[in-house]
Amino acid sequence: MFVQIPENELVVTFARSSGAGGQNVNKTSTKVFVHWSVGKSFVLSEEEKNRVRTKLANRINNEDELVIASEEERSQLQNRESAVTRLQELVNEALYVPKVRRATRPTRSSKLKRLESKKIRSQIKTARKSLE
Repeated sequence: MFVQIPENELVVTFARSSGAGGQNVNKTSTKVFVHWSVGKSFVLSEEEKNRVRTKLANRINNEDELVIASEEERSQLQNRESAVTRLQELVNEALYVPKVRRATRPTRSSKLKRLESKKIRSQIKTARKSLE
């Protein structure tokens, strides 16, 4: 299942980025924070919201917001795209429900094959022993 979070649900803020970039770092705010309120989202059902909350509990703050920061690039636009993409990926991974595994039993023939191979192995090891 793939959910696209609309832009109007995202709150984007900017800050001065740290690291390399020379004088550019001192004068431009390229670091991007993307805030998405899980509770106020219109895209997800209550069940999906609860799933996102449990899966991403360590990333959601007290205001029920998922906050993603990005400062990899020197461009504000690239950082914004990177943060929004990462947010989309995180939410979609959290919404993924793995298929339930059904327990199976080994077939009769597979049991017999296993026992036969054990007997053969046993005979090989017995043949190695000295006859003293």
